[in-house]
Amino acid sequence: MAGKVVTLETLIEAIVEKGKAGARVVAAIAGPPGAGKSTLAEKIVDALNANEPEAAAVLPMDGYHYDDMLLVPRGLRPRKGSPETFDAAGFAHMLMRLRQNAEPEIAVPVFDRSIEIARAGARMIPQSVRYIIAEGNYLLLNEGRWSDLHPHYDLTVMIEEPEEVLRARLEDRWKDLSPQDRAWKLDGNDLPNGRRVKEGSIAPDFVISA
Repeated sequence: MAGKVVTLETLIEAIVEKGKAGARVVAAIAGPPGAGKSTLAEKIVDALNANEPEAAAVLPMDGYHYDDMLLVPRGLRPRKGSPETFDAAGFAHMLMRLRQNAEPEIAVPVFDRSIEIARAGARMIPQSVRYIIAEGNYLLLNEGRWSDLHPHYDLTVMIEEPEEVLRARLEDRWKDLSPQDRAWKLDGNDLPNGRRVKEGSIAPDFVISA
């Protein structure tokens, strides 16, 4: 995969450099399930805010999961987490609003993993925020409506990890499930989705290991 391999420090410097132009910066952090996108995004936001308080905020793609009330009748509940189970168009509209930065504050949804439900209006991003760190599996996917997201990014990052590392992390994530359900989560959904990310995404500006 193309893209300059960087450290966390170099990545943060690149985001800050983009911000010198004065406009709000949107950085996209993508990667397969288990790659550590949320952790990396939080590290970036913490570093940016340490340098300039309340300058950065996370925008998680997971807030745009379709609800089970929609997934079940469509037969997509077992594939929850695959590209087809997200409102990609809704996420694109949110990116557009955030890029325009014309409102005093914007409410964004956040996925509550403990109950597998996206909570609407769970986080506010005020107009004063200068850096939006968007994170999610499919932010760079070159398929269908996901491609509509790409023009809204100022900087793109792909997290790369060996599949054996991803498997170990996902096994720990789903350790409380039955062996059958855990096997489906890994080899029926998460790892195939990860291969889809690796094989079907556009080239990022930067590549990093979480």
